[in-house]
Amino acid sequence: MERPPYWLVMPAAGRGKRLGADIPKQYLTLAGRSMLEWSVQPFLADSRCQGLVVALAAGDAHWPTVRSHLARVPIEAVGGEERADSVRAALQQLQASGVAAEEWVLVHDAARPCVSAAEIDALLSAVGSVAEPLTGRAGTLAGGLLALPVTDTLKRDRSGAGLPTSRETVAREGLWRALTPQMFRLGALLSALDAARAAGRRPTDEAQAMEWQGAEPLLVAGEATNIKVTTAQDRALAEGILTARGAAAHGASAMNGVDP
Repeated sequence: MERPPYWLVMPAAGRGKRLGADIPKQYLTLAGRSMLEWSVQPFLADSRCQGLVVALAAGDAHWPTVRSHLARVPIEAVGGEERADSVRAALQQLQASGVAAEEWVLVHDAARPCVSAAEIDALLSAVGSVAEPLTGRAGTLAGGLLALPVTDTLKRDRSGAGLPTSRETVAREGLWRALTPQMFRLGALLSALDAARAAGRRPTDEAQAMEWQGAEPLLVAGEATNIKVTTAQDRALAEGILTARGAAAHGASAMNGVDP
């Protein structure tokens, strides 16, 4: 099963104001490392990853320290006000660096520190196995993303002033929660983001920009631990996941007689 090489794109220009921290949330420490380092590590350890481009806020004073800890030297781009702006800038920087339009890119949130190597492998395998040859006609299946089927009962609240109340129960059949990474061809994704920008539309993720162009990205089942850190509770949960993984890895190494 084909697992194609790719470039990693990481938008990291956000402030994360909802977390209420004094610094951007991607630089907060989790289990001894910054969140951004955790988020990028599984990709940098993957031999199929050709390289990394990070979209940063202008004048980011925290980045140089994190950059010095990374195993590979990343390409840098200046991000924008919104996620789509940062991803677009990163893709343009890749293009300017000579990366071809048909190359695969994986876009991953800097605030998703618990993505696993198994999830990345599943996405590469699934998309790689159904991708059309580069010489073939363009189809609706253009890349894919990690996602989770919705299992909770969903409620729609009654809008307006006052306390929120449940107006109706929303059918969850066919609904998925979008995760990252999301995987598309560089040229196709950049064209989709350019078209959205020209139309004054602001996609909330890369898949939405592709959907607006008629694509139907493949949904690849991810893991429930691949959470996005938005609140203090998310941060505590992410730290617990990372700490537990570290303890498990240490235990496995000890059982095998390896000094971790």
